Amino acid sequence: MTDISHPAKPLPGDRVAILSPAAGLPGLLPLPYELGLRRLREEFGLEPVEYPTTRATDATAEERAADLHAAFADPSIKAVIASIGGDDQLTVLRHLDRDLLRANPKPFFGYSDNTNLLLFLRNAGMVAYHGACVMVELGRPGALHPLTAASLRAALLGSGPYELTAAAEYGDVVGRWDDPATFDGEPLMEPADGWSWHNADRVVEGRAWGGNVEILSWLMMADKEIGTLEEHEGEVLFLETSEDMPRAQEIYYILRSMGERGLLHRFPALLWGRARAWSFEQPLDAAAKAVYRREQREAVLRAMAEYAPDTMVVFDVDLGHTDPQLVIPVGGAVRVDGPARRITVTY
Repeated sequence: MTDISHPAKPLPGDRVAILSPAAGLPGLLPLPYELGLRRLREEFGLEPVEYPTTRATDATAEERAADLHAAFADPSIKAVIASIGGDDQLTVLRHLDRDLLRANPKPFFGYSDNTNLLLFLRNAGMVAYHGACVMVELGRPGALHPLTAASLRAALLGSGPYELTAAAEYGDVVGRWDDPATFDGEPLMEPADGWSWHNADRVVEGRAWGGNVEILSWLMMADKEIGTLEEHEGEVLFLETSEDMPRAQEIYYILRSMGERGLLHRFPALLWGRARAWSFEQPLDAAAKAVYRREQREAVLRAMAEYAPDTMVVFDVDLGHTDPQLVIPVGGAVRVDGPARRITVTY
């Protein structure tokens, strides 16, 4: 198995690359993007650097790969941050030079479709960071959520252990990004019940592996960036679902396939992200959102009972497509303390 190390972190004043390896939405929706760039400068002290495809809505997979190569190869660039996710980053992977990226390790931040690149980098030997896209977390209306800001600051500028905090509130309803009024106030938030624990009778320590469950299913179908069964033994699996809001039955099917592959029971712990339960296409009310989340949880527990009955599961960890968001180090150490109900990651 490839040795995994933490790339050096940027310092205030350093240049960081802002790329769109998934979708060039900054070109279509500049309001959250420009806000995110401003916060990187003013709140984190970093200098964002754009590349040819950062705002390009029609960039090819080869062109996006070229920008990744350029950013990683440039010694003046100290980190790389994705503008947002998308749906076709899978096609970029075959154009990437793994040796070039391995020779120039840098912290990379992104999630959703960026699960592709996170696992690619992890397999190249560097810890990558699931979370904190420019247009979503950094471009949040009002202000960065305090939990998001603290986690991102620790992951982007710091190093060492960091204890995750369960959110007392959460949000998954967003305004239109092309409407300036969206950014005049804080997003709508709702009370959060905290984490829910299953099989929480032990302490598990291992390296984090996972990401968006829909993207992982595509990677498994394409047979890309999924390690051997032995390589995943003892790792901590983390999964979350997107604003596409997959049906509970589809989640069960994906986990069942992981089980049939012999993969699911390799993980002694699973962190399951708080489910996004609202979108413009499916604007569920509070009651319907609760049903959606309950059915998803039941689907997960059904699959785990069949294929990994001893695995500890923690639900509603704020690591995905809801607000706030906690950064997870892909390939980094995670300690899940069931009896103490604590989760600690190493940035």
